Amino acid sequence: MKTLHTKIGDHYIDIQTEFDDVWKIINQYFSCVSIAGNQPDITITITNGYGVSFKDYEVAIEKKLNTITFKRADYFIEVDSEYKWANVAIHDELALKHALMNLYSSFIVHHNWGILLHSSCVINNNKAHIFTGHSGAGKSTAAKLSMPRELLSDEATILKITEESVIAFNSPFRSELKAEGSEKPTSLKSIQLLHQALSNQRIAVKRIEAWMKLIDKVFYWSYKPEETKKIMSLLQLLVKQVPVYELHFQKNNTFWELMSS
Repeated sequence: MKTLHTKIGDHYIDIQTEFDDVWKIINQYFSCVSIAGNQPDITITITNGYGVSFKDYEVAIEKKLNTITFKRADYFIEVDSEYKWANVAIHDELALKHALMNLYSSFIVHHNWGILLHSSCVINNNKAHIFTGHSGAGKSTAAKLSMPRELLSDEATILKITEESVIAFNSPFRSELKAEGSEKPTSLKSIQLLHQALSNQRIAVKRIEAWMKLIDKVFYWSYKPEETKKIMSLLQLLVKQVPVYELHFQKNNTFWELMSS
């Protein structure tokens, strides 16, 4: 059994497997770090040979006495109710990526730590800025147009949300743009709801409207009302501290003139 010690957000995580092909994939996605005597927050064991290729995003969730299971055509997750260990069975690389996103999102919501937001995130002048929207709105496009600014995410942004601050972390859950530079945890300054347009315009959104528009942007697989309430509360803290804007942008980098003013 090989074990990769990694860190996502604030959390130390051990990912282990006996399968060479799985080991190769997790080393591409996740960096190896020293846990320096710290116990892992969660230990994940991965096996392959499960199910069939991706069919759809539908996940069946079952809560048992001491475990929770998440089942999709191409992956199966079993995690204890305290999120200390998890067994993950996958079909292929895509299944592995989606399964670990599912698991980590559920893990951070369970601990009321934060959320995984469907978005890209860029650092400008030591502050993080999020780009989100419906599928095809331009999250990856905005990230590419923001180069050479450092990129924290191009698909799933990790946000730690407290009463005092909102911090964006480097995300290993990438689509096509890989990490470069320091990508250190950074205070979140703004959220952009994207719309591709013929001219640039940035319009402030009221908190309640922003809260409603962000609900369906959270990666989460709800299995009980209490967990859903945690997400709602975390989003309320988010929009209370971070301004949200409708950003209508041309397909070039000139929209940064609005965001930097």
